[in-house]
Amino acid sequence: MRRYWVSENYFEDDMVNLEGDSLHHIRDVCRQGLGSRFEILNETGKAYFVEVIEESKKRAKAKILETRQVPPLKRPHIHIALSLPRYAKMDFIIEKSVELGVKSIQPLVSDFSFVKKLSEVSNNKKERWKKISLSAMQQSGRCEPFTVSEPISLENFLNQFNQNKEQLGLFFYEGESPTPVKEYLQSHINSEIQDIWVFIGSEGGFSDQERKLIDASGVPPLTLGPQILRVETACVVAAAVIKYEVFNEF
Repeated sequence: MRRYWVSENYFEDDMVNLEGDSLHHIRDVCRQGLGSRFEILNETGKAYFVEVIEESKKRAKAKILETRQVPPLKRPHIHIALSLPRYAKMDFIIEKSVELGVKSIQPLVSDFSFVKKLSEVSNNKKERWKKISLSAMQQSGRCEPFTVSEPISLENFLNQFNQNKEQLGLFFYEGESPTPVKEYLQSHINSEIQDIWVFIGSEGGFSDQERKLIDASGVPPLTLGPQILRVETACVVAAAVIKYEVFNEF
C-alpha cells in the first residue's frame, strides 16, 4: 500500500486537505488521483486510510475511511553521533537509519570528516536530508519524526554530552578493543536507560586525540568484530545489533 506523510495541520474533521508539495508528490509523481485510496501518516502517531473525493488544479481532499495507531519507537531511543562522511554516503545512512528506527543523527565535524568547516554544510544539503528522511518514513510506515541535527564539532558535542543514568554511549572503534558490543550492552542496559548514543567515525575514523577525548567522556571503545567496516555499513550494523540485543528484534 502507498503511504504518504502529511502534517496534522492539513487535517480537518474527517478530511485531509492536500496541497503544495504533498499534492504534487501524491498526484503528479505517484499518480494518485480521484478515487485513489492510500494511507497517510502524521506526527500524531496515527495512520489514516483515505480516499481522494475532490480534486482541483491546486488542491485535493481525501476522506478518512479508517484510522489505526502506529506503535512508537521503543525506548531506549537510538541516536548516531556521526563524523560527516561523503554526502552520497550520508544520504544512504539517513535513509537506512530511518528504516531501522534510529531516532536522530548528530552530524559531527572532526579531524577526518569529509566536511572540515560547519559553514560548508549548505541549507540545500540540509533540505535534501529532510526530504530523504521523509521519503524513508513514508516507505517504512513510520510516524515518529527523524531528526538530522545541526552539524557541530566533535569537541563541542562532547562538551555537551552528559553521561547520566538515563543515557548510554557506545564508541564503535575500528582498532583493537577488549570489549565486544554485545557484552557491553548486556552488562549496561537496564530499565533506566532511555537513550543510546553511538559514536561512528567517517572514512578514516577518528584521530588518536579524538579517540582519547571520546574515551574521557565516558564512552569506551567497542568492537563489532575483526573486519573494518565502511562508515555506512557500520551505521547499519550498529543499529541492527542494538535492536537485536536490546529489543530482541530481527
